[in-house]
Amino acid sequence: MNEQQNHTTRKNSAVTVIGLGPMGQAMIRILLGAGHPVTVWNRTAGRADGVVTDGAIRAETPGEAVEASDLVILSLTDYQAMYDVLDGATGSLAGRTLVNLSSDTPDRTREAAAWAAAHGAAFLTGGVMVPAPMVGTEAAYVYYSGHKEGMQSHLVTLALLGTPKYLGEDPGLAQMMYQAQLAVFLTSLSALMHATAMLGTAGMRASEALPELLSSAASIGDILRAGEDNPGTALDAGEHPGDLSTVTMMGATADHIVETTRSLGLDLALPLAVQAHYRQAIETGHGSDNWTRIIDSIRVPGRRRGQAKG
Repeated sequence: MNEQQNHTTRKNSAVTVIGLGPMGQAMIRILLGAGHPVTVWNRTAGRADGVVTDGAIRAETPGEAVEASDLVILSLTDYQAMYDVLDGATGSLAGRTLVNLSSDTPDRTREAAAWAAAHGAAFLTGGVMVPAPMVGTEAAYVYYSGHKEGMQSHLVTLALLGTPKYLGEDPGLAQMMYQAQLAVFLTSLSALMHATAMLGTAGMRASEALPELLSSAASIGDILRAGEDNPGTALDAGEHPGDLSTVTMMGATADHIVETTRSLGLDLALPLAVQAHYRQAIETGHGSDNWTRIIDSIRVPGRRRGQAKG
């Protein structure tokens, strides 16, 4: 088969999508628009009505859905849902590639990869890093890890959903990256709401506060890059030069935020968590180091003075 024929085969290859929440439905419409026959199944059957009207094929059972395609994409609540759906269809898994885009822990992801392998299926973990309306756009990207050959075989199809970023053969790695990205995202959302609540006590409306706060959040990347051409290089080397901002300086700011939050009668959970990172770094004798030194107590919770390492 020449390259043009191979591309055509992959372009028109059948795909199964199980799980028809907003993300699943968005992916189905992208795949249909690119010319793929798409078979769908969902526990609430009526949720498939819209995509069936658009041209998808409704399977009556999970087994029928799996047997319809070599590539089976799962967009479910968590990994337990995969077992709940597919435990009765394991006899149909051999030779197929399962791409699970559901969120769960890296350990459960690795267990799922072993489960799939035991049934003869290749397994890929995926983490979609955009909301459903952005799937298939230039801004979309998806982290993958796991079965390398399965990734290569279906790369053209998966690229329709967003730029694929393959991290390696450890099936837990894409899940880890997904969780790490969401740790940044969710913490930032909480910080934005905390700051909005603070300003609200002074009579500032959210519509006035959020544009200013979002501008500050957007500048964080530029601030970090200004101190280091490739952020993270010094961390990898175990270096924390305190020439720009020290633990002590940042810790004092964290103290002030806690005091202000307390005086305003707002919830203290977030500022106390941040304050604890700086206090632990100071207690271990690293007050003059760069603020990045707080990673020590994150890596080894509870480290105290006398336990510090260089």
